[in-house]
Amino acid sequence: MTNTIPLSFLDLAPVPEGSSTAEGIAQTVAAAKQAEAVGLNRYWLAEHHNMPGIASAATAVLLSHIGAQTERIRIGSGGVMLPNHAPLVVAEQFGTLQALYGDRIDLGLGRAPGTDSATFQALRRQHKDAERFPQDVQELLHYLNDDGTRGHVHAYPGTDSKIPVWILGSSLFGATLAAHLGLPYAFASHFAPDMLTHAIQTYREQFQPSAYLDKPYVMIAANLLLADDDDSAHYHFTSAQQSFVRLRRGETGQIPRPTNDMSAIWSDAERMMVERALSVSFIGSPETVRPKLEAFINTHQPDELIVTANVHDQAARLRSLALVPQLNLFTLQ
Repeated sequence: MTNTIPLSFLDLAPVPEGSSTAEGIAQTVAAAKQAEAVGLNRYWLAEHHNMPGIASAATAVLLSHIGAQTERIRIGSGGVMLPNHAPLVVAEQFGTLQALYGDRIDLGLGRAPGTDSATFQALRRQHKDAERFPQDVQELLHYLNDDGTRGHVHAYPGTDSKIPVWILGSSLFGATLAAHLGLPYAFASHFAPDMLTHAIQTYREQFQPSAYLDKPYVMIAANLLLADDDDSAHYHFTSAQQSFVRLRRGETGQIPRPTNDMSAIWSDAERMMVERALSVSFIGSPETVRPKLEAFINTHQPDELIVTANVHDQAARLRSLALVPQLNLFTLQ
């Protein structure tokens, strides 16, 4: 029997085909409320830009909207792409969130720009900004943990807030940095699973206890879509598969409607690419998913799992969350 672990939800605030951004955001709020009602631990939003199917570009703003309509569940970024922002501004934004919603706030940080080169330039950033990621993380940690008595620049709000900071990654770089700084680490295996085993092993072996954390804490990301039967789950998951094909083709658009025939949409090469990228996916009824997910947890021993379901059909997302208790694998609040 697997020991139960916390379960969290990672969202992109998807905007389905045929819907407005406002409708997509309303569906995101409903998903957050469902996650809280089920007993999930965290609800995180990811920063992306120039993507019409994703409404979480202004991550802190949308998190405030979610915070106003939930009560218990932790809310945070999964993540803020730090090269896009000045650390002081991030500290002020998340310090404001904590002032509004108390100690429910998490701050996950990523090194990638979360967009294409043209949009990166529109953000007034340069690719060399990512090279300063370790220094920017430490500057941000200073703003969130200083007591306002050192130096001349402080984050108001944010000073002495001690908001938990996470390093997000899909390579050894983030694992090593999180270990060196003694921070919790989240691995993005829901779309980039290749380095999963090596990265979490590196993080655990190199971890240095800190004022933030006394032992390693690993959260692993996965795709999870539960349904009352396997066929329904796989049908709705074709929305995520199509989105990935479009991304690799350089195409933009809202979240596509599901299809009964993926063979008419992707080539054999694209199918293999998507199946590899989305290999950490658990799709089907609770009875089908449970043994596969239990084996995955036993293999990697995460301290927490964070799952996503970037699909077109809102009813399918909500139903998937509602079925989570039937897995009997998670500590629900």
